[in-house]
Amino acid sequence: MRKRRLMIFLFVVVVFKSGITYASDPLEGPDELAPTMVTLTDIMNRISTGTAAGDQTLSPSAGPGPAMYTLQEIYDALPGGSTTTATAEDVIDGKTFITRNGGEMTFSTGTMPPSRVPKTGHTDCWDTDGNPIPGEGTGQDGDHQAGVEWPVPRFTDNDDGTVTDNLTGLIWTKNANPTGTETWDDALNYCNNLADGQAGLTDGSSEGDWRLPNVRELLSLIHYGKYNPALSDTDGTGHWSEGDPFNDVISERYWSSTTDQDVPGSYACSVSFDFGLIAHPTKSSTKYVWPVRGGQ
Repeated sequence: MRKRRLMIFLFVVVVFKSGITYASDPLEGPDELAPTMVTLTDIMNRISTGTAAGDQTLSPSAGPGPAMYTLQEIYDALPGGSTTTATAEDVIDGKTFITRNGGEMTFSTGTMPPSRVPKTGHTDCWDTDGNPIPGEGTGQDGDHQAGVEWPVPRFTDNDDGTVTDNLTGLIWTKNANPTGTETWDDALNYCNNLADGQAGLTDGSSEGDWRLPNVRELLSLIHYGKYNPALSDTDGTGHWSEGDPFNDVISERYWSSTTDQDVPGSYACSVSFDFGLIAHPTKSSTKYVWPVRGGQ
């Protein structure tokens, strides 16, 4: 037994003297520093703005500074979805965001070009007696037909009580007269509280999804080449008729959510769907209501 202990002791001494090292020994550093050593701050900046790491982060000579981010903060900065399903509101001009396709992540820069004005729908020109005339050179709307071309079809019936305007992205109730006439305050409340199960809706919407449209949103529906009502059919090439695509469109004034700035306590803007004119009735008067949601 004594011999065995002595042999074990001598073996340990020999190993120690021979310089054999184990994991407890300090590891030698690499001969050359990695050329792309970046900090968590660099990664955070790359995710949130797309900014590339500067040269100063290569071969860092000091530890992280006080502005470092935690891994949780970096994770929270990552977008939750793919930009393939991003809406216009998600894409901010100049902001860099991540695109995910097939598991690969790439960086893209948001571009939100200036909003262009759509065409009015006018294609004819007229003389002072109301007779149609050749449009070329008159300078009239029907001559230039300036603006964004309407998509065909202009509208899509979603078969859930809603209709999408493919020009603006706005979603309207298919029923253009879901509540009859209301005062301005009651019109606001009706739209704010509208949800699935009301007004023929089966779209899964909740209270707060719908709103009373502003005056520009209402005007976006107007086809100035039509009247009584000034509204096109589904394709956008003909005149509206019942169910194509909307139901119960009234050639009367509809409330907008836009207040008249001249007398804001008493007046608001309305749009007449007979000719597409804007009026400024008192808020206590009653007008028709057409809820909207979404949009670009």
